[in-house]
Amino acid sequence: MTGDALVARLHELIRDVPDFPRPGVGFKDITPLLADAEAFAAVVAELAARVDGPVDLVAGTEARGFILAAPVAIALGAGFVPVRKAGKLPGPTASQQYELEYGHATVEVHPFTVPRGSRVLIVDDVLATGGTAGATIRLFEECGATVVGLSFLVDLRFLGGRASLEGHRVETLLDVL
Repeated sequence: MTGDALVARLHELIRDVPDFPRPGVGFKDITPLLADAEAFAAVVAELAARVDGPVDLVAGTEARGFILAAPVAIALGAGFVPVRKAGKLPGPTASQQYELEYGHATVEVHPFTVPRGSRVLIVDDVLATGGTAGATIRLFEECGATVVGLSFLVDLRFLGGRASLEGHRVETLLDVL
């Protein structure tokens, strides 16, 4: 399943949940997609196929990015690095803070899992404002890695996140205008 057939299937399987996790927010529920083995495998294959050039590490952002990034890493023959929320990793961490509409948040990695010069692909489920993705880019650059691309299942185009990632290759499977 590729191309238009995959996009049509994604429209069927990704649920829109209004007012979750709080009023005014529209949540994209990917659990029906994950439960469909054929569609899930097609998403992983398509995300991996869109990578341009070699990748050493695939980074997945907490939490749903883990679910997509780990199998993409396996498909590419690359390592997987979880990008965690602050305080979730033991020992020394590298961290980056970013702004949210209601405060700030921090992402962290173990720097010893990111060798200098590594080529990193960042994978997440949804591109919204670009705040998490931008902080994740800075985090890997701080570790001496090169971010070679970002891949998302869904791009919420109306939130403008792609514009904040100028200069980086961004791939998405489903655009919501």
